Amino acid sequence: MQDDGIPALRGWSEAELDAAFAAVAREVETSARALTSADEKEEFRLRWLGRKQGRLKAISDAWLKAAPAEAKKPLGQRFNTLKALIEARLEASSAATSMSVPDSETIDITLPGRRRRLGAEHPLIRTQHEIVRIFQRMGYSVGVGPEVETDYYNFESLNFPPGHPARDTQDTLVVAGQERKPLRERLLMRTHTSPVQIRTMEQQPPPVRIVIPGKVHRNDAADATHSPIFHQVEGLCVDVGITFADLKGTLDHAMKELFGSSVRTRFFPSFFPFTEPSADVQISCPFCGGAGCRKCKHSGWIELLGCGMVDPAVFGFVQQKQPGYDPQKISGFAFGMGVDRIAMMKYGIGEIGLLYSGDLRFLEQFA
Repeated sequence: MQDDGIPALRGWSEAELDAAFAAVAREVETSARALTSADEKEEFRLRWLGRKQGRLKAISDAWLKAAPAEAKKPLGQRFNTLKALIEARLEASSAATSMSVPDSETIDITLPGRRRRLGAEHPLIRTQHEIVRIFQRMGYSVGVGPEVETDYYNFESLNFPPGHPARDTQDTLVVAGQERKPLRERLLMRTHTSPVQIRTMEQQPPPVRIVIPGKVHRNDAADATHSPIFHQVEGLCVDVGITFADLKGTLDHAMKELFGSSVRTRFFPSFFPFTEPSADVQISCPFCGGAGCRKCKHSGWIELLGCGMVDPAVFGFVQQKQPGYDPQKISGFAFGMGVDRIAMMKYGIGEIGLLYSGDLRFLEQFA
């Protein structure tokens, strides 16, 4: 053993080199097994790989410089192997140290993530939450579903058979490359949140009371009041003995909650493939109190949403998976309203495109 702790070489033969390097390798293995903390790992690194006082450098100085020319190559090969061993043990200890977390820093992966809070709600999100909370207070739960839907759930199961004229009013964006699929399996961007009604009824027997907020898509040209992307809140109530009077009372209460207790509602006959009878709902103008103004086109009323009693044909589609929806025993109503339209009314926004522009000068007004 030399004065600096480096083993002395007895000769330069292959066997003698193997024995010398094996002894150093055993020393490396012994040191590496004792590493349990980041400080010990750093001490190990400096001891063996330090550029000025590391043992690897000391071995190089002691052995390589003294070796005869014919021994330098085999000695250098073994030197590189020893260096790779030290680096491997150092890397292995680093991985083990990172995986062992002290008890005081244990992370419970079953806890929910921390949701990043918004500085201020977008007027659309604020309006959507306000509408949803109104129906939650009436006992409705909240449902969500995919924005990319099949033709079956978006149209056929809602009593829009292939070729039905009502499909033209909900022209949508279809995913390309599906020509070989049956029509009912082709994917498209949903045109309303109504598919969630079907999916909910298929998974849950009556009674059902659900409100469904979400983004929808239609192939509409953008102008001051239309957008190819907009938001809806739909609702569904199914139980024994549900009548049109229940529908009227529910929506009248919701509109009063949303626009004030002085607001009145009135219903006009309409047509939707998935409800029968169907109705359009108007509210007395909240700006002029029904006296007539520019915003209500001097009529005193503003048309706001559509509704109706669930068509028995829709229950027929649901019965294929959920027999409890027998139209002879149960009934229900559905409704849908545009969040964008209501947000524009509540906040005096004159153009729907402003809601999607991302212009901070516009959004800061609602902070």
